[in-house]
Amino acid sequence: MRRVVVHPDASVLAEAVAVRLLTRVLDAQAVRATVHVVLTGGTVGMATLEHAAHSVVCSAIDWTGVHLWWGDERFLPTGDPERNETQARAALIDRLLIPPENVHPIPAKGAEGITTPDDAAAAYAQELSALASDGPAVPRFDVLLLGLGPDGHVASLFPGSASLGVVDRTVVGVLDSPKPPPERVSLTLPAIQSAREVWIVAAGAEKATAVHASLAGLSVSSAPAGHATGTETTLWLIDAAAAASA
Repeated sequence: MRRVVVHPDASVLAEAVAVRLLTRVLDAQAVRATVHVVLTGGTVGMATLEHAAHSVVCSAIDWTGVHLWWGDERFLPTGDPERNETQARAALIDRLLIPPENVHPIPAKGAEGITTPDDAAAAYAQELSALASDGPAVPRFDVLLLGLGPDGHVASLFPGSASLGVVDRTVVGVLDSPKPPPERVSLTLPAIQSAREVWIVAAGAEKATAVHASLAGLSVSSAPAGHATGTETTLWLIDAAAAASA
């Protein structure tokens, strides 16, 4: 099932996604002891986490039963301000009563045994596999958040990229991202498509063309975001400007 939900502007969108995410985690905990959430970066992604940190619903969640993952990451050293992990820790994670072992960042450049994006991809695939339940070698993600690029990319899967055709791995190293930095690590489409719910969040008029192309069902090579789907629900959470061409 695919749904499109339009909010007035980016600010309202971020706050609404935060409440929706926290409520979804709380609901999942009513039926499952362990909940897996995949975080995204970007301006709206970080604003969402900041709103979540200040929501009363946040304190109602048993964070000891929540595992946090990332859909992609810039291949930079630990603590680099451009890493999604670094930003997410400052916005939300460092304020949570969550066990450190429940937070699963993509390995950083320079970590032990990690010298290339492929090294990081292999290590992250192994960590995902260790907590996998069934199907693809990843946990059954309850919610997988994704930002949307103006070119229609999600995670670090860019239009025309060979990474879009990778089906034998859950994580891939990216060496030639058209958006800096060129070296990144990303979940593959099969890993993304194994999630119960995939939420694609987009704001701004510069995203309108990509939203339209993705919802129109263009090829994966042209509009990767349109092929990021959940097994139960795919939500497009966008603001009015991004919806202008939809």
